[in-house]
Amino acid sequence: MATTQRIAAGVTAAAACAAALAGCGIGDTGVEKGAHGDGARDATKAAGAPAPKNAVRLIGDGSTAFTGAQPHLPRPERLKPGQKPPQFVVFSWDGAGEDSQRLFSHFRKVAKVNNATMTYFLSGVYMLPEAKRELYRPPRHSPGRSDIGFNDEQGIQDTVRQLRGAWLEGNEIGTHFNGHFCGGGGGVGQWSVEEWKDEIAQAKFFVKSWKSTTGTAKGSPLPFDYDKELIGARTPCLEGRKNFMRAARELGFRYDTSGVNNQVWPKKEKGLWDLSMQLVPVPGRAFETLTMDYNFLVNQSGATTRGNPAKHAYWGDQMRDGLLKGFSRAYKGNRAPLIIGNHFESWNGGTYMRAVQETIERVCTRSEVRCVSFRQLADWLDVQDPKTLDRLRTLKVGEDPKGGWTSFLTEEPAPAPVSEQPPSAPLAEQPAPAPKGVPGAPAVKR
Repeated sequence: MATTQRIAAGVTAAAACAAALAGCGIGDTGVEKGAHGDGARDATKAAGAPAPKNAVRLIGDGSTAFTGAQPHLPRPERLKPGQKPPQFVVFSWDGAGEDSQRLFSHFRKVAKVNNATMTYFLSGVYMLPEAKRELYRPPRHSPGRSDIGFNDEQGIQDTVRQLRGAWLEGNEIGTHFNGHFCGGGGGVGQWSVEEWKDEIAQAKFFVKSWKSTTGTAKGSPLPFDYDKELIGARTPCLEGRKNFMRAARELGFRYDTSGVNNQVWPKKEKGLWDLSMQLVPVPGRAFETLTMDYNFLVNQSGATTRGNPAKHAYWGDQMRDGLLKGFSRAYKGNRAPLIIGNHFESWNGGTYMRAVQETIERVCTRSEVRCVSFRQLADWLDVQDPKTLDRLRTLKVGEDPKGGWTSFLTEEPAPAPVSEQPPSAPLAEQPAPAPKGVPGAPAVKR
């Protein structure tokens, strides 16, 4: 959550997440430290990277600006005939914002040390001060309502600093929308296409007007045009994908990551890359669960974020080892991109943050591994020969191509497009049914 004091998601969001057993962000207001203790707070000192020293064109009230092409974005290259694909791993964060835990700044630091870039799904209300909450008019809810709260001015300044630095380092800024409404009673799963469009427009507005809403005259703008930067999202609790997909496609989004999938090569659904989260083993259990901290939590401590402290270390190890098992079977098998989602939260003593960090440290520096953002993965997929991707999709979970990669991908690909640059406009997808169950039951079984 994104405030200097912590934002409480409230009982409503917690109950909805427990009912859906999908990826959700819920507040834990009793925790004041980040997953790594006070040391994590020091990571903010170098967070405010300056804007690029080229022509800067301010947008609107100067909250954002066009500063040219994003730095540190690799140019995607088409696989050569017979070339083994790299192992892509995407680490992403729902509701990204900088609060008293300092986890945003901490994981920026972790990413840089381990040659990784990531996707930060920003919640728009984290750019809106509590005093201006009435500016948010959520679909099917009263003005000023949010199940994850709002921010304060210092929290917004801290979040802006992290967003600026993250983008300049080559990371992607996506959206997790605004009020995070799950379940019945006006939750996102009930929204129409037009209501999704309205929610997206408001999320953009809060990012593009943070100076006006906080009364800030000075301060560097965010160094990107959010209308062009925003190309993908993950819906709250993985709900409402069908209508969101339609809205996102009409708005030019390029991908969505709100679904449930196996570890296979992605495909497009009606023009949008389906980069859904995936099922990985749960060590010591007879089922698999989603690659998200919340889903491991549900399988370990039910609906509470403060489970038995004696089990915290084991639970973190279980998540880390589950992610590593998923990584290993892809890396040694079909090389399908591994999609991982998380929250900046210290649930169960911060054990999941430790698990994610240790996974980053163990996989992102390995040979032939690229830890990238969703944007970078979509860019790479866009320049591949469609026949090559079709061939890759024939491989099952963990399946090593018979005869090796050289013979498996020897067919001469079609000529590359005239321009190998991916489209600059945004795309998205459709929701697999939310996993069914009750609090404490396995989030997803296979």
